[in-house]
Amino acid sequence: MLVSMSDKELKRLSVLQKICDQRITQSQAAQLLHISERQIRRLLQKYKAQGPAALAHAGRGQISNSKLPEELRLKCLNIVSDQLHGFGPTLAHEKLTTVHGFDLSVETLRSWMIAADLWMPQSKRLKRPYQPRYNRDCFGELIQIDGSHHDWFEGRAAKCCLLVFIDAATGKLQHLRFCESESTFDYMISTRLYVEQHGKPLAFYSDKHSVFRVNQSSKKDTKITQFGRVLSTLNIDIIFANSPQAKGRVECANRTLQDRLIKEMRLKGICSIEQANVWLPCFIEQFNQKFAKMAFNPKNLHRPITETAEELDDIFTWREP
Repeated sequence: MLVSMSDKELKRLSVLQKICDQRITQSQAAQLLHISERQIRRLLQKYKAQGPAALAHAGRGQISNSKLPEELRLKCLNIVSDQLHGFGPTLAHEKLTTVHGFDLSVETLRSWMIAADLWMPQSKRLKRPYQPRYNRDCFGELIQIDGSHHDWFEGRAAKCCLLVFIDAATGKLQHLRFCESESTFDYMISTRLYVEQHGKPLAFYSDKHSVFRVNQSSKKDTKITQFGRVLSTLNIDIIFANSPQAKGRVECANRTLQDRLIKEMRLKGICSIEQANVWLPCFIEQFNQKFAKMAFNPKNLHRPITETAEELDDIFTWREP
């Protein structure tokens, strides 16, 4: 009979055979195997009675008592393949447990999906080097803003832009809003909604899009954009990133949103910008519960708005030069 043995069991077999051949004592064998002499005598007795098979683990080759039924594996993979196509193991696990009522671990699902070619582990993906920006200490100290152009509705509606406001200290989504394009008017609308809800942060951190900066070669030109004027009036600084990699927080959030947000809207049957913008606060709350972190310093640096509604109307009005 063929017996499968581990390296540890093979070493025990070799030592026990040396005892039988009277080449070493039981005391020496105990030292070699780092076990007691009583255990040596027990193993030796089993070895003499049953042979090498007595040293092999009795459960080897047997189905584990904790192994999940094959029927459950097939059901889960069918749902992932048909209804949750493109979902990662973590998000798919959330839906399988909360929506479909399955009871399994995320790592079990991950191994099933990898074996079924429904997921590629990070270790096998092409790594993209980047230089992240260091996190800020306080909530409201720096808010990274960006527009993400994508086919957010997977063909159910036209391609559009998602404006993303995320806190650099906590990774907390502060504001999301869909719009047709990344325009000054849309940033004005989102910024007003932001300050009315959260207050005024110390600074915004953005790329060098023409909404935020006058991109002209002349160094003598000191004009600012309409959006820059709004921030200056509100006493909010704006800092420009020199590369997409410098906007680590918001770029990472964009990748996560292009995965999770798209799939959540697919499951909700959301097919328009209007529907999405009504539902986004619910998504923001769920996202922050899962991904937001505590700031190093608990102080909130948002400042309350002192301007009246009429004054805000005037500040956020387009002004011709």
